[in-house]
Amino acid sequence: MGKMPPIAVPIASIQPVYKMLGLTRTALVALTFVCPWVGGPSASAWQLLVSWACLAGLLLIGPVGSPALRVWVWLGLGGVLVALSGSGGPAAWGGACLAIAGIAAAASVGSAPAHDGGGVPLLLARGVLAAGLISAVLGLLQYYGLAEPLVPWTTAPALGQAYGNLRQRNQFATLISMAWCAALWLHATNDALNVRRRLMAAAGLLLVAAAASTSRTGLLQLLSIIAVATFIAMRERRGAPQGSVAAHRLPDPKWLLATIPLYFAIAWLLPQLAGGGEGAVESMLQRLHTGAPQDHSRLILWRNVLTLIAQHPWTGWGWGELSFAHYSTRYDGARFVEILDNAHNLPLHLAVELGIPAAVLICGGFLWMVIAARPWRERDPARLMAWGMLGAIVLHSLLEYPLWYGPFQLVFGLCLGMLWPGKGRSAISPIWPALSSLAAVAMLAIVGLAGWDYIRVSQIYLPPDERLPAYQEDTLAKVRGTWLFTRQAEFAELTLVAVTPANAAEMHSLAQRVIHFSPEPRVIIKLIESAQLLGRDAEARAQAERFSEVYPQEFARWLKEADRDPAQLPPPQ
Repeated sequence: MGKMPPIAVPIASIQPVYKMLGLTRTALVALTFVCPWVGGPSASAWQLLVSWACLAGLLLIGPVGSPALRVWVWLGLGGVLVALSGSGGPAAWGGACLAIAGIAAAASVGSAPAHDGGGVPLLLARGVLAAGLISAVLGLLQYYGLAEPLVPWTTAPALGQAYGNLRQRNQFATLISMAWCAALWLHATNDALNVRRRLMAAAGLLLVAAAASTSRTGLLQLLSIIAVATFIAMRERRGAPQGSVAAHRLPDPKWLLATIPLYFAIAWLLPQLAGGGEGAVESMLQRLHTGAPQDHSRLILWRNVLTLIAQHPWTGWGWGELSFAHYSTRYDGARFVEILDNAHNLPLHLAVELGIPAAVLICGGFLWMVIAARPWRERDPARLMAWGMLGAIVLHSLLEYPLWYGPFQLVFGLCLGMLWPGKGRSAISPIWPALSSLAAVAMLAIVGLAGWDYIRVSQIYLPPDERLPAYQEDTLAKVRGTWLFTRQAEFAELTLVAVTPANAAEMHSLAQRVIHFSPEPRVIIKLIESAQLLGRDAEARAQAERFSEVYPQEFARWLKEADRDPAQLPPPQ
């Protein structure tokens, strides 16, 4: 019997499939940034779960690869150091380790061989640009008070506030900056004049949104991107033959530089168009002139963190313990007025919670990878885009904490995979797609279980008539069995249950745990009251003194509401 002839598949029948898969992958990246769902005790929980679900979709659709060994070692080291430092068990450090695992999975997607046309660079550019443009439109509607009809698909903040669905203007600005990198790469890889014109119009919209964000972090990112893009554009033109435009991939340097004064002109004009009277909307120029309120200054915050680092320089306070450390420490100088649960600087945060040696290992390892990659010698447009997006996230991480949020974890991982792909990238082991599919199924299972567990815990934070029917009665008892959100459930129990002589011992133990999660006035009051009922007068007095120093207004209100005389508090022994 003769061999069967090979079956020829017409190219025209394959193209729609590739196009649909490409659109799906683009939508998965964009959805992480524009996800409108929020609720429960954590504003970012649903965004994080959606981001992991989208990442699982990318793993299932493929293709996938494997990043370089150094990336695996670096991420694994970070996960081990976090797990070893946590004193509160998996509830304290489990989320961070899952986030690191998610970044590793995204790096596997980012290091995939380019079997589908544009590959990962096109996926990343289109997804981030789409998210940036959607967010820009939403942000401008919010800025001018026109977003109310779109609720609940977005939020409607006060006039002059723009942040899309990211709910924080610096995150919004970082997305806009990354979208600028995407637009520049798409401009550099498209010769069609009409495509380039549309990209320049998109860049103009992004510039307006950046000004509306009033983010100083975003301005610094934008200036950095423009400076580097101008340098590359000038380098292109120096190396091109006289009169040739074929090698000119980026816009003319003078047009790139012109965006800087244009940005400041837009920043001046936007508040003038907002109405509401003079000074009704804070402008970017005002923020640059006045800065942050004195008691909210990052300099005060960082000085406090340095004090905390000095107390435990080798092993740190433990993962997730910064807020408790800040509450329990007296400072010689000014105190940052809010509950401080992040250092707003990644190296400092790692040092205060993990210790200086661990911070040096993690930050030094990343710096070594960057220096070894020599980004200043980079010529490949796709890698330059990845360096730009990675740089925007790193710059933001020196001032806040974007890597605590799912969308930025996804982009960070994709960039890691693009910049440090494994050897033999074009010949990935046949077992790798099977492993990635298994990882995707496991991730979807985790998202499903975590999502349902979060819905359960969230019931106690809702008014009774808005809860699920099964949770409208005896809600607290039904949510106690949570396995991922123990801290949120314990916080709800502590704040809802009154302290009595009968339950004082149980409430005191609960308050001692919860104060490490959220040392806020409601928790401190329960700790003081339960300690008094148990006869632990010295502890009650010490906590009252800390309460009066950290939250003087709330302390005075507590005394007034309870009709309590400070002299009635037990004296220190």
